[in-house]
Amino acid sequence: MAKFINPFTDVGFKKIFGQEVSKDLLIDFLNDLLVDEKSITDITFLDKEVLPEYMGDRGVIYDIYCTTESGEQFIVEMQNRQQVNFRERALYYLSHAVSRQGEKGADWRFNLKAVYGVFFMNFRLEDMPHKLRTDIVLSDRDTHEQFSDKLRFIFIELPSFTKEEEECVTDFERWIYVLKNMETLNRMPFKARKSVFEKLEKIVDIASLSKEERMKYDESIKVYRDSLVTMEFAEQKGRAEGLAEGMAKGKAEERRIIAGQLKRMGMSFDAIREVTGLSDSEIDKL
Repeated sequence: MAKFINPFTDVGFKKIFGQEVSKDLLIDFLNDLLVDEKSITDITFLDKEVLPEYMGDRGVIYDIYCTTESGEQFIVEMQNRQQVNFRERALYYLSHAVSRQGEKGADWRFNLKAVYGVFFMNFRLEDMPHKLRTDIVLSDRDTHEQFSDKLRFIFIELPSFTKEEEECVTDFERWIYVLKNMETLNRMPFKARKSVFEKLEKIVDIASLSKEERMKYDESIKVYRDSLVTMEFAEQKGRAEGLAEGMAKGKAEERRIIAGQLKRMGMSFDAIREVTGLSDSEIDKL
């Protein structure tokens, strides 16, 4: 039986990063993510559901939505499977957070605060080089000079992280190692190095969950495992359909070869059609 919660579940992820009582964990992770760039000292959790601005507009729901003491906003998500238009969805979320900063009246001067999207992905991002971290910023195409720092995407591709505990060099890598392996760990590593991991150990210990929390977590685990089974079935079905299609193509090519040979031998179209199942027009093209 697992000792620690699974962070890939909705309940597990929010217990680690989405609680007021443990917000220092999220602050520590964000500082390690943006080391030498920012030093966040406090965050305020915002309502995950952003109400539509006008009738018919789509509401937006994030996993974790917070703002720093300087007004910068962070959207943090955990995604377990690839979604249609995943990158466009991320762009929509962040753009929505930017546009909602607009104020009515002549005094507003477009003094926007930066919006960051941090997307944990328990899958590989398609059509992109497979690496742990992909940072997307607004920059000049030729000079690569930054155009604006108000919009930034950070995609964290967890399957691309393969380091063992002793190979982790940075605190960011230590965070990723713990998150990726948490459900299989018997002890929390790195506690002697960073006290935040000692607090993390207490928070994610399944034995420390209340009865109500345990019920919610068990249901979250069920949803997560059902999702894995569904994905595995879809992948197996896709492989089977691909194999069947390949076999069908192979048989069709074999029939054309046989038909061509029979045609060159002078056999009638009726006889070739009977043997191969090809139509007269298909035979005529050979």
